Amino acid sequence: MDKEVGKAPRWYFGGISCSIAACCTHPLDMMKVHLQTHTSAQKLSIFGSLITVAKSRGVLSLYNGLSASVSRESVYSGFRFAVFDMLRPHPGQEAHSFLMKVLTAAGAGAAGGFVGAPLDLVNVRMLNDVKAGATTARRYKHVFDGLVRICREEHPQNLYNGATMVVIRAICITVGQLSFYHQVKETLLGFDWFEDTIPTHLLCSAVAACSAATLAMPVDVMKTRMQNDATGQAKTIRQCFLYTLREGPLAFYKGYVPALTRIGFHTVITFLTFEQLRIRFGHRTTTAQES
Repeated sequence: MDKEVGKAPRWYFGGISCSIAACCTHPLDMMKVHLQTHTSAQKLSIFGSLITVAKSRGVLSLYNGLSASVSRESVYSGFRFAVFDMLRPHPGQEAHSFLMKVLTAAGAGAAGGFVGAPLDLVNVRMLNDVKAGATTARRYKHVFDGLVRICREEHPQNLYNGATMVVIRAICITVGQLSFYHQVKETLLGFDWFEDTIPTHLLCSAVAACSAATLAMPVDVMKTRMQNDATGQAKTIRQCFLYTLREGPLAFYKGYVPALTRIGFHTVITFLTFEQLRIRFGHRTTTAQES
């Protein structure tokens, strides 16, 4: 006779959860890109930028590029969550060590980052249009228009501009989110006073958010600048690194507070949604019970 030991997520739960989170945090994502590509001495704040954009362009402008953001999350995050869950042990099986979780998350992040790189490029460009002038704004109508126009007006291989940084960032984000989340969750569930409930998921996702933001921030800044480079000063990783370093080491953490805020909200919403989908709609896992 088999004994039920829990529920495992379905492969598409990660994409759904991250897409819902993207809809909630899109304005913060826009401001993060705005701050990361800002190069003048004038200081900007996330809330000041939000208010300025809303007043000058309307509240709905804060959701410019939402189609690209949701498409990116569906593909990129759906892929990395699916690969990670496919490789990790399910309830009733022996848990991986933390190092194994990190390696699994890194592999899943690399795969997801590569697959989602073209969508990430369109997403960043559409977000950056809010601050771009009339002559430099690309004005893609939606994500598919962006993909087609890049192939037509530039070159198909340009879809992978900055792809190396996208993959590196995806590895950092996935390691910070998935490996830390599951490690903290396993540790907490080892104590009698923690259960597989929302408070536990909330605490685990908060730790995962801080880890992901701190690991990915320098890479994220360089990736954003490479994807928006119109001057030729940040074409390669080395050029972008030196170009950013000229502003000082803290330039690699430009927009850290909005990035942490965005990643924090995004990660918490993602994992709370993911866990509720798993608990309510996941497939049951069983183990053979000795008679």
